[in-house]
Amino acid sequence: MSQGDERGYGGHEPGNRNDDAYSTLGGTRQTRTRLPGGDEGEGYTRRPARNSRSLIMVVGVVVLLIAAIAFANQGGGGGSDGAKEKQSDTAGAGPTAATGTKPVQGKNGTIASGFAHDEQGAQSAAANYAVALGSVDMFNKDSRHSIVQTIYTSEAASRLRGPQDSAYSADFLGKMGLDANGKAPQGSIFVSRTIPVGTKTVAYSDATATVDVWYTGLIGMSGPGSTDPVSTSWKTWTAELTWVDGDWKIASDKQKDGPAPVPGDVAASTSDEISKAVEEYGGFTYAR
Repeated sequence: MSQGDERGYGGHEPGNRNDDAYSTLGGTRQTRTRLPGGDEGEGYTRRPARNSRSLIMVVGVVVLLIAAIAFANQGGGGGSDGAKEKQSDTAGAGPTAATGTKPVQGKNGTIASGFAHDEQGAQSAAANYAVALGSVDMFNKDSRHSIVQTIYTSEAASRLRGPQDSAYSADFLGKMGLDANGKAPQGSIFVSRTIPVGTKTVAYSDATATVDVWYTGLIGMSGPGSTDPVSTSWKTWTAELTWVDGDWKIASDKQKDGPAPVPGDVAASTSDEISKAVEEYGGFTYAR
């Protein structure tokens, strides 16, 4: 799922190729009703304000809230593990909420690895693998082989290596403005980035998972005289993942266009602005 594929340059075989519950502690709101006050001649008198009582009530509420927070942080004080798990399973977290499962245990080179053996881990793995496959490193043979060997199963990596090398030919790289080693001309910067917008589990079991990654991509040459300026694309990449040797690996994958939003009315930046932004803004490790 390289950026090369987005422009119709077959980087991969298109046909071969997911919580921490947020709890809120609501404070109490106290109201005081004031009866209509008449003048003294009508037999009504205004009661003097009792500042000391109000202060005691406010302090009492604050103490109760602090106690509630402390109790919540201790996990409910002595409940069983089963009760905690049930609470986590039934809590209603939003689809884009951060999760309590540690998303990444480490890195294999520059690629995140050691994902959790659950739906969240599968989604996190797919998002990070999409980033790797859309990076500029895919345009260099050695780094491409390293990426593929790291994130695919050994069988899939062996199957893809040859077709990918053919797809990233010198002719194709030349059309992108790169030399045979995937390097940009002096004074220019080649841009290829994948930015996941969201992930979705299509299917899941302990051994396999199918995850969709909706992403936007940047690709093009930024520099003087570039005939292929940096542009954006919108794709959905589907990864068939397998749990192998304590981590999620890609067994096969495919992608399709969209969903794509209506383009905004922001004017395109200059080549120098794009080059500066690419150099100054680093990427992320993604987690569900």
